[in-house]
Amino acid sequence: LFFAFLSNYLIAHAAGDASAPLWFGAPAWRWMFWMEAVPAAVFLAGILLIPESPRYLVVSGRLDAARRIFTRLGGDANELVRQVEQSLHGEHRPRLADLIEAGTRRIAPVVWVGIGLAAFQQFVGINVIFYYGAVLWEAAGATKEHALQINLLTGFVNILATIPAILLIDRIGRKPLLVAGSVGMAVTLGLLAVVFALAAVGIDGKPVLSRGEAITGLIAANLYVVAFGVSWGPVMWVLLGEMFPNRLRGAALAVSGATNWVANFAVTLTFLPLLNGCGLAGAYGLYAGAALVSLLFVWFAVRETKGKTLEQMQDGATVDAV
Repeated sequence: LFFAFLSNYLIAHAAGDASAPLWFGAPAWRWMFWMEAVPAAVFLAGILLIPESPRYLVVSGRLDAARRIFTRLGGDANELVRQVEQSLHGEHRPRLADLIEAGTRRIAPVVWVGIGLAAFQQFVGINVIFYYGAVLWEAAGATKEHALQINLLTGFVNILATIPAILLIDRIGRKPLLVAGSVGMAVTLGLLAVVFALAAVGIDGKPVLSRGEAITGLIAANLYVVAFGVSWGPVMWVLLGEMFPNRLRGAALAVSGATNWVANFAVTLTFLPLLNGCGLAGAYGLYAGAALVSLLFVWFAVRETKGKTLEQMQDGATVDAV
């Protein structure tokens, strides 16, 4: 995201405006989209160089191909293939039926917890900041140039915020980080809602922020990104990888991942109508409310996984106090 923000800013700066023509007469905003093809091409080239998973090859019955991969990676290829075959004994391909509790027609509670985590990560509005950052700050009265600069700063802050998460996640645990992140996001989003609710309105209908309000809003927005980056950003994915029992891990991860993308799409799709209907104060207030609900959800529904093996998680996620 940071490099996308950086390329967008550099392209707009070179053209003088996002809608101004740049190379070959195409407007700068088109080049912003076309630049995305560069990392996509690099990613494609990298995929072509990655060997196939030996585990997948063993499952598919292509043992010779699996041995060749293990030989390239180092080690006794025959022994490694044998170990994979032993680990696969009694396993089956993930299926949605795995999500149903044995003897019932109910989805396992731990699956609902995973779905909730995946949904709340998006409902707090983080990708609105990333996707529509320039639109947000233009709506707050910033010029296009300044809006892109602020967006660039936000992306850099997000990178820095993940460092404390890496250092703290195994020290204080997953759940305390999520709780702290929810509190931080609720406070900063609430502050943003207040700033824009109290701001004057110009003749063009946009908020007119005083210097103090502008500084407060900028600090609150970046502290919000920090609160997300040290908690819900990385920790949600760590929890999803640890909380599900082995018998339903594959299916539960698939459903949770799909929920995250559906929630992302829903929040992104509804933001502009929300902005037009409720303004920035209403939008930020709604996301602050989601952050508060996420706090209650984590407090009452999420179980700490720090220091626990996958076998110890067989009972799933239940009510667990911080």
